[in-house]
Amino acid sequence: MSAATIEAPTRAPRVRKHRRSGAAIHIALIAIVAVGLLPYLFVLTTSVKTNEQFATSYWAPSFPLHFENYTTAWNQIAPFMAVSIVVAVISIVGIVALSLLSGFVFARFQFPGRRFFFTMVIALLMVPGIASLIPLFVMMRDLDLLNTLWVLIIPRVAGGAILGTILMKTFIEGIPQELFDAARVDGAGTGRLFRSIMLPLSLPVVGTVSLLTVIGVWNDFFWPLLTVTDNALKPVSVGLLFFRGQAGTDYGAMFAGYMIASLPLLLLFLFLSKYFLAGIQGGLPGSH
Repeated sequence: MSAATIEAPTRAPRVRKHRRSGAAIHIALIAIVAVGLLPYLFVLTTSVKTNEQFATSYWAPSFPLHFENYTTAWNQIAPFMAVSIVVAVISIVGIVALSLLSGFVFARFQFPGRRFFFTMVIALLMVPGIASLIPLFVMMRDLDLLNTLWVLIIPRVAGGAILGTILMKTFIEGIPQELFDAARVDGAGTGRLFRSIMLPLSLPVVGTVSLLTVIGVWNDFFWPLLTVTDNALKPVSVGLLFFRGQAGTDYGAMFAGYMIASLPLLLLFLFLSKYFLAGIQGGLPGSH
């Protein structure tokens, strides 16, 4: 009897077992995706309903579809989205600038207390946000920053720079030291090393920090509600509350507003996903 005829029966159970495990993984992944998409599908179907359709067919789609809800929602939340965009852009610039500089210093320079200071940065991540809420509010009040855009920007930059510094340091440490040494041999100073080597190679982690900052600004609700009373300065997370009036709630327009407010995050992730994943993994996009 040949070796092939002996090996074939033993390989068949392994192949069937591998197929069963693969099918189980696919089923689990489909279930996870379905659970994640169901709320989004519910928001999508409700966004084209009237209040009467929402009351009579809560889960199922209902016809005719009322796309005018999106016009109503856009007219309502457009000013609030503009505020969120301004806060996000300024916060990204501040966080990226601080994180890049501090991460570069921690990763490429040796100085007394380097490990201690970085440990303190890591320790700040362990402080729950609710514990600093009252001191932060009192500080903003004493600085006369309540009811301004800066009360939304400064705490966001201060908090985001902590995680940003850790991500930047970890990523920059993965850049080969030979690149910096070769540039120094050619006469490049610290500023040139930062601009010509470190900054271009750090674009993946810059994309990661930028996306995390936008998500934080878009999802921040309690702090703007606490510190901003002027409607012209409220972000979109708080502006969505205006769909609930004394005469009732326009559910179709409200859920259409949720859809419109989620589109910027969806588009950003689609365009920055490879940089986001590369920044988290600590590599360049396309290098793995």
